[in-house]
Amino acid sequence: MTRIKSFFVLLCLVVTGFSANAQGGSRDNLSGSDRVIQTAVPALIIAPDARSSGMGDVGVSTSPDVYSMHWNAAKYAFIEDDFSVGLAYTPWLRKLVSDMNIAYMAASKRVSDKSAVAMSLMYFNLGDINFRGENDEDMGTYRPNEFAIDACYSRKLGDYISGAVSARFIYSDLTQGVTNYSKPAKSVAADIGVYYQKPVDWFKNLSSDFSWGVAITNMGAKMSYSDKNTKSDFIPTNLRFGATMNMHLDDYNSLAVSVDLNKLLVPTPPQYLKTEDGRDSIGVDNKPVIYKGKDNDVSMVQGIFQSFYDAPDGFSEELKELTLGIGLEYWYNKVFSARAGFFHEDKDKGNRRYLTFGAGIRYNVLQLDISYLVPVNNTSNSGVNPLENTLRFNLVLNINKWKNDNTKLEKEAD
Repeated sequence: MTRIKSFFVLLCLVVTGFSANAQGGSRDNLSGSDRVIQTAVPALIIAPDARSSGMGDVGVSTSPDVYSMHWNAAKYAFIEDDFSVGLAYTPWLRKLVSDMNIAYMAASKRVSDKSAVAMSLMYFNLGDINFRGENDEDMGTYRPNEFAIDACYSRKLGDYISGAVSARFIYSDLTQGVTNYSKPAKSVAADIGVYYQKPVDWFKNLSSDFSWGVAITNMGAKMSYSDKNTKSDFIPTNLRFGATMNMHLDDYNSLAVSVDLNKLLVPTPPQYLKTEDGRDSIGVDNKPVIYKGKDNDVSMVQGIFQSFYDAPDGFSEELKELTLGIGLEYWYNKVFSARAGFFHEDKDKGNRRYLTFGAGIRYNVLQLDISYLVPVNNTSNSGVNPLENTLRFNLVLNINKWKNDNTKLEKEAD
């Protein structure tokens, strides 16, 4: 099991961007603050679409689109398109590997003026990986993968506010049955979200819309990759909240400013008491003795509440667990868009900091978006940031508009 667990931890580091500085903290002292929260299936919180990723990974309060499932499903109740389909693709960590990628599909449909439904599918291909045994023997080459499929219902609760609930099935096959006791991990999860959008007159001679959103995603059962009685892993239950100001500069130009704060609702690893030779001190219960913090081997529900107060260094460390995203989106005549953003994560909690840029073009029934990520720090001792040169692409198709346009053309031909 040690080999499988080590491989799983390695994959978590790869998916989250090899936060090597944060992982490199010494464990042989009592005051170390390098406690990165690790979960199973971290791909669930990677931005799937080029629009939001071009804006610094913000999306809980931005204007609705077909990719709203990942950010805040409550936005679907305000979506303008009657029936949309989206396809997104991200070549992931190409500085490290050449065959790792994330594919994302989504579809949304208005049910009435007040409600909408949506579905999405995320597929994460980790590429070809050669497994080695305890004696370094070749155990074959496999292609680990993960996927999640979900559905939601979103409804307006008033003229300016909406809510949504989502259900999700999660499947993670990291070991491909390499050992007799390893198995794919499965879980089910739920999301809840609230979205508020209202025109405001806060600026003289300038029409504006203000929106805010709150979403808790991936509330679900812990996952295990073994049939043996081993510790299960949390999935990335996540709290995201933020606000957006969309200013209509004139009939052709608009500019939106968005801010998102994000926190994993997963317990922080405690700090263990060390022996003189740097190993964990074992107590009478045959478990490591906790010096600071709280035991993180708890249930999913307890873990959500505990995540707000269990950091070993107290409130100051809890604040470090918040990530910040700031994004700008400019539209010209609802045809061309330009985007920019900044994402910040504390150096002790992952150390991801990067600028993002993006653009989009909308023509008739199609919209194409692209984003590009520029790290502003190195997260590995080699001086190479694995997130460098990350590109994302997505396509949106308004099928209902397409059908209406074709019907109109057919009538005109008759």
